[in-house]
Amino acid sequence: MISIINYQLSIINSKPEISAEQVQHSLDLAVERVRRFLPRFTYDSQNHSSVNNVYPAVDNDQWTAGFWPGQIWLAYLHSGDPVLKYAGLIQSESLRTRIIGKVEVDHHDMGFLYTPSCTAAWQITGDEHSREAALLAADQMLTRFQPIGGFFQAWGEMGAADNYRYIIDCLMNLPLLYWATEQTGNEEYAEKAAIHAKTCLAHSFRDDGSTFHTFFMNPETGGPVRGETCQGYADDSSWARGQAWAVYGAAMMYRYTGAQVWLDTFNRVTAYFMERLPDDLVPYWDLIFT
Repeated sequence: MISIINYQLSIINSKPEISAEQVQHSLDLAVERVRRFLPRFTYDSQNHSSVNNVYPAVDNDQWTAGFWPGQIWLAYLHSGDPVLKYAGLIQSESLRTRIIGKVEVDHHDMGFLYTPSCTAAWQITGDEHSREAALLAADQMLTRFQPIGGFFQAWGEMGAADNYRYIIDCLMNLPLLYWATEQTGNEEYAEKAAIHAKTCLAHSFRDDGSTFHTFFMNPETGGPVRGETCQGYADDSSWARGQAWAVYGAAMMYRYTGAQVWLDTFNRVTAYFMERLPDDLVPYWDLIFT
């Protein structure tokens, strides 16, 4: 394990070190970009992808709707600008309305939606509506849990054989459940998060440090069936963004559990990712590419 860490450090040390001035400039620029888009995206959400190189304003009904308010809150923490706080709370209230009305929430991505938006709003401002929304989202996520196999089904009709799967992304949803246990004292959230993480660790992480994007389970026995990809180049390759979810997710699981296996996993998946980065450090769509 020491050799893996040293290898990672050698890659990092081979690149020019960013200066404090560059960091400050980059953060200031990011805040300016966020402010620039407030007229379009204070009351609306951003589309999940660009259309003719522009992100259209849409209703709050997509799985990506938590990312923009997360950027607003990060910009507010850096700048202290009350306008950003105001916009962040508007976005949080929109997400509260969404979870109360059960608008497009029948999937596992409650963490993507509510951790960077509503739990952030609660932690930063103490807004009770935001806390309520995040807890409702955690409850909604529990409805996606499959006890046979021990995982949160990603999408589709619950129990249907063609969708009896989880995806690597779901590691990023689990912090919402740990937070819900911290807030309520109800251990069910954290217990089911731990079960899902154990299943994911057993099947989604390959020996070489790469990962499957999606993994199918047997709805009758709960046993593993096969790994596939929905986003990457091939079933046996490693989609770059999915590998990033694995890196971040392993770090989060180590934070919440303290288990050495998650730290070891973090080092393996990070090494796989870093050794496949091009010189500009921007990964290709799939890490199989050179």
